Amino acid sequence: MALPLCTAAIVFVVLLWELERPTLKRTLVRAVQSWAARRRGSAPSGYDPGRERRAEQRARALLRSCVEERDWAMYRDLGFLRVWGGLGERGGGEHACYAYLIYPHKPIVAYVSDTGELLNEYCVAFPDESQPYGSARLPDSDDVLAKWMALTADERRLVGAANMHLPGRQVDPDRVRKDLARLERWEQERTRWKATRQEPARDSGARAPGWARRSGRGPDNLRAA
Repeated sequence: MALPLCTAAIVFVVLLWELERPTLKRTLVRAVQSWAARRRGSAPSGYDPGRERRAEQRARALLRSCVEERDWAMYRDLGFLRVWGGLGERGGGEHACYAYLIYPHKPIVAYVSDTGELLNEYCVAFPDESQPYGSARLPDSDDVLAKWMALTADERRLVGAANMHLPGRQVDPDRVRKDLARLERWEQERTRWKATRQEPARDSGARAPGWARRSGRGPDNLRAA
C-alpha cells in the first residue's frame, strides 16, 4: 500500500514541477532583467553629486564678471535679465521701444517697454556637450550668459535663427507680467536706495530696502550669493 502511494506522490510532484517550470522561469528572467536595469540606471562609478552645484557657482561668477553690476544684481535678486532692444526707431538703451527678458532654459520673451505688452517668444538652446554625466543642459547661469552674449553681440542674427512663437507657447504670460511688475518695483527701490546713499546722513534711523537689509549691503557693494 505504501509503495503505490509514494509512487503517486512522486508522479504528482513531477507533474506539478513541469506545469510550474515556465512560470518560474519567466519570473526568474524578469528578476534578472530588473536587477540589470537598476544597475544600468544607477550612478556611474566616480560620479560626483556636487559637480552640478559647483558648475552653477562657477557659472554665476562668470556671469557676474561679464555683465554690468546692475544687471548682475537684477539676475541675483529676480532670477532673470533684461536686455534692451537695439533694432527699433529709438535705438538701444533705456529709451528702446522694446526689450527682452532672459530666463534660464526658457525662451527669450520680447515685450513693449512702455506698455509691457508681450510680443514674441524666441526659442534658442545652448547644449553642454562636455558633461560626462547627467543632462547635456548648461548650468542655469551659463545658459543666461550664452543668450545674453548672443543677443547683445548680434541681435538680428539671434532673432532670425531662433524659433519664434506667440506669447504663451512655453512661458506663462501671467508670470511674465508679474516679473515685469517685480522688475519695476525693484528698480524703484534701488533708485530710492541709491538716492538715500547720496544724500547727507541726516537721518540715522533711515532703513534700507528689504533686499539690502537681508543681504547686509547696498547695491554698490554686492557680492555673489
